[in-house]
Amino acid sequence: MRDIANKIGVSSVTVSKALNDKDGVSEELKDKIKQLAADMGYRFNSVARSMKDGLSYNIGVVIPERFAGANQFYLHFYEHLSKVLDNHKYYGILQILNVYDEEQLVLPRIYHEKKVDGFIILGQISKPYMELLQQADVPFLFLDFYTDDVDIDAIISDNFYGMYEMTNYLIKQGHDKIAFVGNIYSTSSIQDRFLGYYKSILEHHLQLQEDYVIPDRDRRGTFVDLQLPKDMPTAFVCNCDRVAYILSNKLKEHGYRIPEDCSVVGFDNDIYSTIADPQLTTVEVNVEEMSQAAVKSIIEKVKNPKHTIGRLMVKGRIIHRQSVSAVKQPHSL
Repeated sequence: MRDIANKIGVSSVTVSKALNDKDGVSEELKDKIKQLAADMGYRFNSVARSMKDGLSYNIGVVIPERFAGANQFYLHFYEHLSKVLDNHKYYGILQILNVYDEEQLVLPRIYHEKKVDGFIILGQISKPYMELLQQADVPFLFLDFYTDDVDIDAIISDNFYGMYEMTNYLIKQGHDKIAFVGNIYSTSSIQDRFLGYYKSILEHHLQLQEDYVIPDRDRRGTFVDLQLPKDMPTAFVCNCDRVAYILSNKLKEHGYRIPEDCSVVGFDNDIYSTIADPQLTTVEVNVEEMSQAAVKSIIEKVKNPKHTIGRLMVKGRIIHRQSVSAVKQPHSL
C-alpha cells in the first residue's frame, strides 16, 4: 500500500480506504488506486480480512425451489448479484430453499454454520418463513417481492406501472378485449402486475370478463394447464415471459396466429421472450439496477443492523418486438 501511495502521491490511509471501499475517497480516486493495485499484481487477502473483521464476507442468495430450476430469470438475477458482490469483495452463495425446509421452517445450513453475514431473499417466500427470518439474528432483505410488514426492506421492479403502461399500449393499438394470465394470489409481483393491467382497463371503460383472468399456477407455484376463454380476447397480458411463451405455443396448437389473431405480451425480458416465435413484446426488468441496490443495502445492513431503505421500486421499460399488432383504428389515450 505504501508503494501505491508513493506512486499516486497520497497517504497509505487513503489507499487502504480505497481498497476497502470506505468513505472519504472519491470514486474517481478509488478507481485509480484499484487499477494501479491490479497493475502491480496486488491481491486482497480475504482470509486475513475475515479474521480481522469477524465477518465471512459472504452473502447468501436464497431462491425458493419453485422459482429455481427451469426459471432462468432468477438464475440470471443471481449472476448479476454475484458480479456486484464480487465488486464489493463479497461472495454470493446460492441457496435453493426446498419446499420441505420452507414448510417446516428450517433456516439454511449456511446460516447455522455462520458462513454468511446476511441474506438476499430472491423470490417470494411464505408468511411463516418471513417471520422465522425476523427472529433470526442475521440481516436480510427481499428482492423482487415485498410484504405488508413495513419493517422489512424490499427492492422490487415497478410491476404496477410497467403493466399499466403495457396495457395502455395495447389499447392504443385498438385492443379492447384483453385478458390477464397469472394467478393473482400467488406473489406480490403478479398481483401488482394485475392491478396495473386492471387500472388501465378501468380508465378506458373496458369490460373485464370473469374468464379473462386466467390462472397460470396454483398457490404453491406449480404451473397448471392454461384455459382459453370461450370468447377469445384479441390480446393476452401475461405476468411473465415464461407464461407468455407457454401461452403462445398453446394458441398456435389451437390454430391461432400471433399477432394476426391474438397479440401476446410478457414481463421480465428474459430468455423466453427471445426464443418465442414470434419474439415477445415485454417489459424489461432492470436487473442491473436492482442488483446494485440490493448489494449496497445488504452490505450497509451488515455494517449497521439498524440501516433501512423501506421499499425501493426500480422502473422498467417496454421492449417492442413482433408479438403485437394493431386490430383497428387506435383509441386516443
